[in-house]
Amino acid sequence: MKRFWPLAVLLAGLAVAWASGATQWLSWEALASNRAALAASVAASPLASALAFVSLYALVVAFSLPVAIWLTLGGGFLFGQWLGTGLVVVGATGGACLLFLAARYALAESLARKAGPLLAKVRQGVESGGFWYLLSLRLLPVVPFWLVNLAPALAGMRFAPFALATLVGIIPGTAVFCGIGAGLGEVFASGGRPDLKVIFAPQILLPLVGLAALSLLGAWWRGRNRAHG
Repeated sequence: MKRFWPLAVLLAGLAVAWASGATQWLSWEALASNRAALAASVAASPLASALAFVSLYALVVAFSLPVAIWLTLGGGFLFGQWLGTGLVVVGATGGACLLFLAARYALAESLARKAGPLLAKVRQGVESGGFWYLLSLRLLPVVPFWLVNLAPALAGMRFAPFALATLVGIIPGTAVFCGIGAGLGEVFASGGRPDLKVIFAPQILLPLVGLAALSLLGAWWRGRNRAHG
């Protein structure tokens, strides 16, 4: 049972977040309503605010709460596109690593035997392609972020490649959404909502697809060398 305590902590945090309504505090409506107070807090204590933001983001990712997109937009709005991108990347990578380690420590053996079709497919890709396959999933997030945190742990992937692929792979998409967040002043003024479908615009999506394809090529090359080695 001692193996399960890290995951138990994460599950308890998830339950508390849902039961307390904390997810409502991390929503578009909350950001719009409290934007002035949040901006004033960042202006008054920029370092403390940045540390608090990174910590909060890491917890949201570790608990797999479906509110990270609003935090990302908030990071761009409060800290600017590039500083916001850096803070989000650090927080998201930290949270992903926490979930990875908790799953590796507690559930790798038992869940690996009971993996569903999608999880099994991702797991197979991680086993064969390692860093490059995971990097492609991070660059082109067609698989849920929480699932890509768990599958490498179940596949026995080493921690360092997981952390590096996560850190590098989420930078482009994060920069896009923080860029949207940096321009939220006009959206707030008009009383509207940001257009998150911009990620599917050809000038944004095609470069991400290209980078993901290069990563998959690296995964294929690694598998080919292993097969012929």
